[in-house]
Formats: sequence, structure tokens, C-alpha cells
Amino acid sequence: MKHARRGVRRVMRLAAAGGLVCGSLMVTHAVAGEPSGAGTGTVGTLRAGGDQARSAAEVVTRLGDTRTAGSWTGTDGRAVVGVTDAAAAAEARRVGVAPKMVRYSMDRLRAATETLAAQPRVPGTAWVTDYSSNRIVVRADSTVSAGDWARLSGVAGSIGDVVRMERTEGRFTTRVSAAAPIFTDGGRCSAGFNVTDGRDVYILTAGHCGGTGTTWFRNPDDSRPLGTTVTTDFPGGDFALVRYEDGASLDGADMVTLDGRRSVRIIGAAEPVVGQQVFRSGSTTGLRTGRITALDATVNYPEGTVTGLIETTVCAERGDSGGPLFSRGLALGVTSGGNGNCARGGITYFQPAVTAMQTLGVRLVGPTADPGRQPSPGLPSSPTPDVPSDDSTTDSPSPRPTSSADAQAAPPGAPPGADGTEDGSGAGVVSGIADDFGPLGGVAPGLGVVAVSLVLLLISRWIEARQGRRNYQEYYSQNWA
Repeated sequence: MKHARRGVRRVMRLAAAGGLVCGSLMVTHAVAGEPSGAGTGTVGTLRAGGDQARSAAEVVTRLGDTRTAGSWTGTDGRAVVGVTDAAAAAEARRVGVAPKMVRYSMDRLRAATETLAAQPRVPGTAWVTDYSSNRIVVRADSTVSAGDWARLSGVAGSIGDVVRMERTEGRFTTRVSAAAPIFTDGGRCSAGFNVTDGRDVYILTAGHCGGTGTTWFRNPDDSRPLGTTVTTDFPGGDFALVRYEDGASLDGADMVTLDGRRSVRIIGAAEPVVGQQVFRSGSTTGLRTGRITALDATVNYPEGTVTGLIETTVCAERGDSGGPLFSRGLALGVTSGGNGNCARGGITYFQPAVTAMQTLGVRLVGPTADPGRQPSPGLPSSPTPDVPSDDSTTDSPSPRPTSSADAQAAPPGAPPGADGTEDGSGAGVVSGIADDFGPLGGVAPGLGVVAVSLVLLLISRWIEARQGRRNYQEYYSQNWA
């Protein structure tokens, strides 16, 4: 029996020692992998991509559109700037940003998009500026006819090889039906972020969800309205303000719900960065993650053309419209539309939050902003409805087949998990959530292993001391006369 106890103590000590070593290595690795901007600069700059992203933007501004062609985050996490000459490349290196020599300047890329925009509108098409490939990518979905495709290809040919044509599956549609659902007679959308003009509090959501005067409810069978749309921009942009009906004071006005149980605090808003990992929460598909692939996208929805959108690989489906796009606690956008779904993958577009708020003259509601009236973005005190796990289109009672949320999780043709997110779930989501909870998120797993190992070591020592006292008592009780 004593040998067995010694064996247990020995195993515990070995496990504790091994855990301490592994935990220390995990913490060291996490700290070594922190972005260079960690711990410095403003919160907004740090959490939107770090000092490198800011330096890249400064290089682009300083050198101008004739010598640069945008900036993005490379696969290694470093900021990259497209440059057109050796002197510009040297300037980028001087401030610690990786340069990439490109053929076309931003002026040339912008001229190409202006030529495309001047053509007759073709629903089911979209174009974006792909900084990393230094091309304008024109996409046409399955609804575009062979004749329209041929005409677009002819226009692209006249512009030159600065334009690349691509066919995509599915349809580019808006997504009626975020994190929390809001209902109207025409369908279901998602609440984005709580914002205020200093007097009233509003929900910032997608403009295509409903025009001015649309009444919204927390549940489809509610008799008391949640709020009313007071201003909207769609098409052109895709954003709207829903003013709360009664200004009820609810907690969590600056929180975004992830899956009905967890939430993330939104501490500010930021401009998106190409290559940045982002998260979207919606009432249909819950929390999903992916990366920003392009900015200033133009999408020709059946209802009209929307410009200035963020293109991503994050998936979304019917009911996710208007839902929040965020990264590291910063608001980036609200869900607009796309093609595909979370099972097949595709493309999703978002209205930039900063652009919408500047246009509307509102700001995010913070933990201390307007303390008397802090309604949560569509978050009722009752439980959030269950998130459907299938691809059902019954979530929206809207009779319009084009008013649905069918967005994507991976680039066209990419297998699930191509962006390291396993279709929006799994390790990619877990690590991203850790990022959203602050700078200790990356080292938390290692610290946890160290803590458990220390507990095991203390338990082993306690058992050993307790056994020593027992042996001492047994010895003297047997020799007492």
C-alpha cells in the first residue's frame, strides 16, 4: 500500500513538473507572438492592427496615390504597402513596413473602378480593389446572363489587365431576416451596435432591413414596439437608425452577444484593415470568424447598388443582416449581404461602422455614456431565441426572395477551414475570443496550465506531509510502554 501511495505522489510530482515546463513555454510563446504594437499606442490603434498598420497608413498618406497602391496585413501578420518605385519602397522599410513593388498605382486602380461604375448596372455583380494582387476583381454571380458576362468582359478588356473577371456561385443578396434578432412585419434582421446622438439612443443596423417608419419588435408576437426606423440609407449605403420606443434603461448597452451566453464589450470603433481577423455575431448563425479581403467594395444587389463596403470571408445567412462586425473589442461594420452560406462558403459584405456613424452624426454608447438611457442592442430580458443549426430559409416571413441573409465563411473555392477557422468555429474562434477579452487572452492558456501544475504540486506535498505525520504517530504508538 505504501509503495502504491509513493507511486501516486511520484506521478503527481512528475505531472506538476511537466505542467510547469509546458505552461511556461506556452506563456513564452504567446508573449513572443504578440504584435509589435502590444502595450503601446491608443486602444483603437492597437486593437485595429497595431503600430505597423498605422505606420503603413501613414506611408500611403505621405507618398500619395500615385506612388502607392494600398496597404494590407500579410499572412505573417506584418503590414505591407504596395509601392511603385524604389524610393517609396525604401521609405516603407525605414518605418518598419514591408514594401511590395506593384505595377498599378492607386490612381490607376481607382480609374478602373470609375470606368466600371459608369457602365449600365448589372444586378448580381460586384467589384473590389484587391491590394495584394494589385488588381480590380469583378465578380458575377449565377444570375448574370451570358450576354451580360460577355459585355462586362469586353469592358474589362478595354480597361486592361488591371481588371480580373471571376464567376461565383450563389447570388449576391441582401440579408433580411445581429447579434440579437429584431422583427418586423416584413421579416427579421439583427441589431448591430447601440449608438447615441447625445439625446436619444438608437440601434445601428442595415439600411435594407426596412425603410423610414418601419416598426421593430423584440419578438414576432410582441404587442409593444422595440423601436422605429427614423433614418435609412439604401441603396448607396446600407445603414439605418432604429430609435428605441420607450428608452428603457437596460444593462449591457456596450456589449455584443456572441451565442446567447457570452458577450464582448465594444470599447470603440475603427477603420478595417485588409488581412485583419474579424468576428461577426448574428441571430441565425451565432459567432463566426474570418478575414477582411478587400475594402471599398461595390455590390450591385437586385434592389440597388451599394458602395464602400468591406469584403470578408466571414459567413452569414438569412437573419444575420445588420449584425455587428468587430475585432478586439472595436466596432468595424454591420452585415449587408453576400452569396453562399456557412455550409458552402462564399463572400460577405459589411457597411463600415465608422462611415455610417460619421454620416449619421452618432457615436457608440459606452459604459458611462448617457447613463440614464442605455438600452441593449435588441437584447431583451427574456432568453435569446435558439440559433438555427440548418440552412432553413423560414426565418424570414418576407415575401421577397432577395431579402435574405446568405453570406459565407471562406473564399470561393476554398475548403472549410482554409482561413484557419474551421468554417467559423473551433480553434480559430476560441483564439479570437481570447483576443477580444484583452491582452492576457493569448497567455491565459499557459497561465492556466501553470496554475493547475502548482495546485498538483501543493496537493502532492500535503499528502506527503500528512503521511509523514501518520507514520510518526504509528511509530510512537507501537513503542509506547
